[in-house]
Amino acid sequence: MTYASGVKPALFLSDLHLSPSRPEAVAAFQAFAAGPARDASAVYILGDLFDWWIGDDQLAEPFVAAIGQALRGVSDAGVALYVGHGNRDFLLGSQFALVTGATLLPETQLLDLFAIRTLLCHGDELCTDDANYQRYRRRVRNPALQRRLLRLPYWARRSLASWLRRMSRNQNALKAEAIMDVNARAVEDAFRTHSAQRMIHGHTHRPARHLHDVDGVARERWVLADWHDRGQYLEVDATGVHVREIEG
Repeated sequence: MTYASGVKPALFLSDLHLSPSRPEAVAAFQAFAAGPARDASAVYILGDLFDWWIGDDQLAEPFVAAIGQALRGVSDAGVALYVGHGNRDFLLGSQFALVTGATLLPETQLLDLFAIRTLLCHGDELCTDDANYQRYRRRVRNPALQRRLLRLPYWARRSLASWLRRMSRNQNALKAEAIMDVNARAVEDAFRTHSAQRMIHGHTHRPARHLHDVDGVARERWVLADWHDRGQYLEVDATGVHVREIEG
């Protein structure tokens, strides 16, 4: 494909929640990794690539190994591959990065993307109205707690992950929709702190383009889609931001 700017686009996706129980999402991801991802300058996966991650020893599972191989194919094609931590896969570590050829992102990443100052994050840190979740998030993002978790036997971590998923589903069913969305002030503060013109994040599963006026300056925020029904990603190039879909 030939691009008007002569520079290949950057692609952004999140919240794939890949697992053996979601074959449609897995097929869409494999099609993405074998197709559009290899024609990009960079691919950014902004969290929750997996439905759960209990440590890099999970790479030994055949399902995960196949996903890792697909990611390695992207990086081996010369595409810069970046993966962020989500609320489901916050334990992704150095072995995962080594096997896939990916660079693990910090919690926030600032890019000069086609001359637009762009802030990347998973998005859960912006949901500050959900006080219980933010307390949980602070605990599980603590490196000392993560080290303790990773010292547990594999079977114990697997059981814990299953229990946490059930608890999350039960608690979310009782929460008001607004509580699980981003907080307007948190969004404004993020724009202001990083002097960003554009923000891209996932987590809320509410894909949309939002316009914000922060200190009299127009900013835009793109929310990435989850991959529950279809594969969707953003393609960013010199002409702007484009929503793309992919079928498995």
